Amino acid sequence: MRNLYHPTVYNRTLPINSYWETTANLTNVVCSPLSQSETCDVAIIGGGITGLSAALHLARDYDLKAHILEAGELGWGASGRNGGFCCVGSTKLSNDALVKRFGLRETRRYFSEQREAVALVRELAAEENIENDAQGDGIIQVAHRPSRLTELEAEHEFLTEVANYPCTLWSKKELSEHGFSCPEVYGALRIGVGFGLNPLKYTYGLARATYQRGVLLHPHSPVERWDKNGCWHYLHTPGGTLKARTVIVATNGYTENKLHPSFGEHLLPVLSNIITTRPLTQAELEAQDWRTEMPIWDTRRMLFYYRLLKDGRFLFGSRGGTKGSPTENNHQRSWIIHHFGQMFPGWREVEVTHFWSGLVCMSSNLSPHIGQLADDPTIFYALAYHGNGVAAGTWSGRAVARLLADKDDETSLCSVFRQPLKRFPLAALRVWYLRSAHIAYQFQDTR
Repeated sequence: MRNLYHPTVYNRTLPINSYWETTANLTNVVCSPLSQSETCDVAIIGGGITGLSAALHLARDYDLKAHILEAGELGWGASGRNGGFCCVGSTKLSNDALVKRFGLRETRRYFSEQREAVALVRELAAEENIENDAQGDGIIQVAHRPSRLTELEAEHEFLTEVANYPCTLWSKKELSEHGFSCPEVYGALRIGVGFGLNPLKYTYGLARATYQRGVLLHPHSPVERWDKNGCWHYLHTPGGTLKARTVIVATNGYTENKLHPSFGEHLLPVLSNIITTRPLTQAELEAQDWRTEMPIWDTRRMLFYYRLLKDGRFLFGSRGGTKGSPTENNHQRSWIIHHFGQMFPGWREVEVTHFWSGLVCMSSNLSPHIGQLADDPTIFYALAYHGNGVAAGTWSGRAVARLLADKDDETSLCSVFRQPLKRFPLAALRVWYLRSAHIAYQFQDTR
């Protein structure tokens, strides 16, 4: 079955054109495409945050050296395209739905593991000397309409009482005193778990740490065919074949349908778009009362998310289109710039220097997934973070490494993470599901 979006979305020879590409360099790492037949115990498909975290923990903690196959450059997927929000939220299930489906104990466990994931990113950065431009102490959710204030109040109660997170509700006036002013903001919830970072610097830092521990990194080595003979997996790339006893799939939203029948039709990749401006002047920051480095997102179902970067640029993101074609991308660029100007009228004329898009990964049951295939336990996976993969991908990489090394079993994970992968019903219609959802969400966001 063909992929869901325009071929350019999956073309690994194309640059991302992100702001992050101008700030990060993969230095002190020797890597090249797979060019011959090689054999290893563990093959990891996907050279982003999840795959690199898994490889690092396997090598550092258990002396297991993996080989990584990445279809593009390391970090070419969502790891090098996201907005740099290191925060909780790897499921799209509501708080009530989490408790109803998994129970209060497992829901508390899930939020504890999410908090641990955010802390793990900071710990790895310190332990491995990874410079990632960390910013802010916490994250902010804002109500984009007065009707959404009750939603923030309920979130505050839940996160305080169930998740045990430090949280504070702010009125519109208090938000202006602590953060910024905006005509489309009516109050805020400050959550004291999370921060902002440069995701590509962080990804490259993980790559250096894995390389220093003997992990072999093979960029531009897409898996074109996957066979199994006896206890060996054969991963065929354009330049060679990797023979492995065990495989970890860490491809997230860039999991192509042809990779393996247990993954492609079980996931829904969703486009997200980001712009960044030139550095803002102090006068321009004062025009919006901007005084925070914390990442921010709003209560829209279609989601706006934004933050001030280290060098004074402003990043603004939103959910994207449903085709991924160059024509649609041009329209999306104009659309997001227009809405940026509406939200921040003081910056309406500020130059936009970068625009890019990437794929967020959703699952049919709206939860992240870590585990082994039931019909082949030599295949592990960690994916589907629903737009919050910096922390969740790092933590999931460590978790899948522990499973593979037999240091943990699946019961060591809360049940939110260990649900079996489910195929989407009528999987060929997944984009049509998404288009219908976009129409519904756009209507809901006006209320």
